Amino acid sequence: MILSRILTLPATRGLDLDDPRTTVLRRQIIAEKKFLHKVYEDWYQHVAAELPPGDEPALELGSGAGFLKEYVKGLVTSEVFFCPGVDVVADATRLPFENSSLRGIVMTDVLHHVPNVRNFFAEATRCVKAGGVIAMIEPWVTTWSRIVYSRFHHEPFEPQAASWEIPPTGPLSGANSALPWILFARDFDQFQSEFPEWRLKSVRPTMPFRYLLAGGISMRSLMPGWAYGGWRVAENLLQPWMRTWGMFAYLVLERSSDRQI
Repeated sequence: MILSRILTLPATRGLDLDDPRTTVLRRQIIAEKKFLHKVYEDWYQHVAAELPPGDEPALELGSGAGFLKEYVKGLVTSEVFFCPGVDVVADATRLPFENSSLRGIVMTDVLHHVPNVRNFFAEATRCVKAGGVIAMIEPWVTTWSRIVYSRFHHEPFEPQAASWEIPPTGPLSGANSALPWILFARDFDQFQSEFPEWRLKSVRPTMPFRYLLAGGISMRSLMPGWAYGGWRVAENLLQPWMRTWGMFAYLVLERSSDRQI
């Protein structure tokens, strides 16, 4: 507890996660913490590379604190409440877009906050065109991440949860960090049965240490920005063992042409 108090950024103490001002502050923190900013740069490069070409827009969910728009031309940014720099206020379970009007939906650390993922995937099936994708970075369940998420992370982490739904609290405070793993590993047969329009194109566990060394958004960085490249090389050497060590996963689903709405 003493170490946690020492490492916590003073500006983040006692913040209400569901207050839009917290999201604005988080954007500032990501911009100022060089090591953390580089983590997001890596994430955004991977997400942007998965989007198919096309004239249709791509939608980002949970854009408030980020800068993915710098990597995706014509990206429509969204958040569950109004905050500066966001194009659309949108709920993931009720998307304000026409049928087959998007070439993709992208998100970073968002899916595990969606209270009813069935409603989200129904909406994604409606809005994303055939050949489009859902590309995301999400927490993942491994031997190492179970230790970190269950003991040192503020968000709920419940790999044993029977339901895919998250009890309603607030738009950002409600969460189950294990939900992406539940959907695309533990319960994947059920997911595929309910949403046959989506093919799981890739699951790539990644980044066991860099986000921790960055201190996330609420803690002080343990590394200067110039050290980032060395840690990336070190983690790349661990790639064969990421199913044991990864804390996050790059997840990509592709929309088939079957059962078009």
